[in-house]
Amino acid sequence: MLCAKPLARPRWHLRLKPAISTTAAAIAAATPPALHNHHRRHCMTTTTTTTTTPPPPPPTPRRPLSAPLRPTPSRRRLPPPFQRHLHLAPPFLLDDYIPRYLLLDERRAAQKRSAAYKHLQNCNLCPRQCGVNRYETTGVCLIGATTAKVNTIAPHFGEEPCLQGHNGSGSVFFSGCNLRCVFCQNHDIAHQRNGFDVTPEELAEWYVKLQTVGGCHNVNLVTPEHVVPQVVLSILAAREMGLSIPIVYNTSAFDSLESIELLDGLVDIYLPDFKVWRGETSRRLLKADGYTEAAMESVKAMHKQVGDLCFTADGIAKSGVLVRHLVMPGKEDEGVEIMRWLAENVSKDLFVHVMEQYFPRAHVGKARRGGRKKKDDESGEGVVEPGGVGANEETNETVRYKDINRAVKDEEVSIVKKAAREAGLWRFVEAAEHGGFNI
Repeated sequence: MLCAKPLARPRWHLRLKPAISTTAAAIAAATPPALHNHHRRHCMTTTTTTTTTPPPPPPTPRRPLSAPLRPTPSRRRLPPPFQRHLHLAPPFLLDDYIPRYLLLDERRAAQKRSAAYKHLQNCNLCPRQCGVNRYETTGVCLIGATTAKVNTIAPHFGEEPCLQGHNGSGSVFFSGCNLRCVFCQNHDIAHQRNGFDVTPEELAEWYVKLQTVGGCHNVNLVTPEHVVPQVVLSILAAREMGLSIPIVYNTSAFDSLESIELLDGLVDIYLPDFKVWRGETSRRLLKADGYTEAAMESVKAMHKQVGDLCFTADGIAKSGVLVRHLVMPGKEDEGVEIMRWLAENVSKDLFVHVMEQYFPRAHVGKARRGGRKKKDDESGEGVVEPGGVGANEETNETVRYKDINRAVKDEEVSIVKKAAREAGLWRFVEAAEHGGFNI
């Protein structure tokens, strides 16, 4: 009788068969005779079961403790860190900066303290040269000798980007002023005594608070021309309290040379505002004679002390002069003359801010008082809403300083900027075309 041919076994079974036989024979040889049959059956059963299980993978070798760590691959790449693009010319880049007042020796510091008290006894801090003893009375500025009047102390974010940075400029707004600009945007502070009295020592404590609590990049002294002695004493006191950020002198440029000399070695950044060019304009709008001549001399003295504006790698200004000019309605020709003079007599590398945010303030646009006739130094007749910009014929009311009772035009600003570039100036505060500050 013929038998059916057995089914072919899979190849993997044939490959495992020698290993199974060898294992079973080894177990049988090591088993005692009495338990030979039992262990044989048990081992054969176990062996048959394990034939269907693949062998375990080899253990992963352990990394030696001295072996370096390898970066773990990631499917998602992290974005690159943010980098500020400065586009800064090398001569104006500082590796580090130490404020000038920290480099002042004790002998010069004592001389400046003595000079500060002397200036207050016979005031010559501004070109008015009123010569009053401020321990007994006051001059045009309305401020005495022992204290300064301050309206606001706070981090300020309305300055140039290179001054305010990310944490703000630590601004100290002084009350009072040696000018009487009819368009002053801070007329409630500058033309009046609104604020609180502080001694030089109290001012020094505020400077340190702006640095340690506010994290400000600098101390910005706004309208300090009439309180320079108090400012000098406060800076000398603040350096003993740990102050270590630059001092910014934010001025109208109506300073005397004696005042600028007193500040030498204490101020790091001068921020003068060169307002007008013609003498008749300064008399009419600033209520001051000789403004242009005083501004020219003071700006040259400032630049002689600290030079052109320089920055550290974070884009923050640390030392130098930054000149502002506010373009006014119908006064663009005066701005052109100022730009030409700066380029020819100060430096073509001077940092300039041509400002265009003029808006009527203070006395501009207000109704004429008492119906008196207009003077030649005021505005002409016009139908304009008092305190506003533009015509409103329903009011039928004449106003003061009608010629500047409007916003400045783009064409007027462009004329001044073009003249500045043609004169050779090239460093401006304006929106950057690249990703960082335009410095």
